[in-house]
Amino acid sequence: MENNNISLEIPFRLTEDAVTEIKRLIAEQQLEGSTALRVGVKGGGCSGFSYMIDFDTSSENDIVFEQDGIKLLLDKRHAIYLLGMEVHFQSGLNARGFVFQNPNAKSTCGCGTSFSA
Repeated sequence: MENNNISLEIPFRLTEDAVTEIKRLIAEQQLEGSTALRVGVKGGGCSGFSYMIDFDTSSENDIVFEQDGIKLLLDKRHAIYLLGMEVHFQSGLNARGFVFQNPNAKSTCGCGTSFSA
């Protein structure tokens, strides 16, 4: 079942660099249409939780958002862990990829992809 309700308040924010990269990936992979960007958490990683970011279609438990023309999906159960988070994209020579700055994280691992809450 698809949830078409778009919420007005987004619990996390994509920075300008992240928006640019996501739009580039959508165009490159020809994902326009019903595909959206899912941001969430899952158990695991060296600190307890790991961030998830991938293209997906909406499901029954999702909250649907939109930022800068990008449809975003978030499982309702993950929202509390991501309130106030910013998703950046860095493209330097030493590191390339999405970076998560989460004010709810009590500790993070050295690579920044897992955290404890």
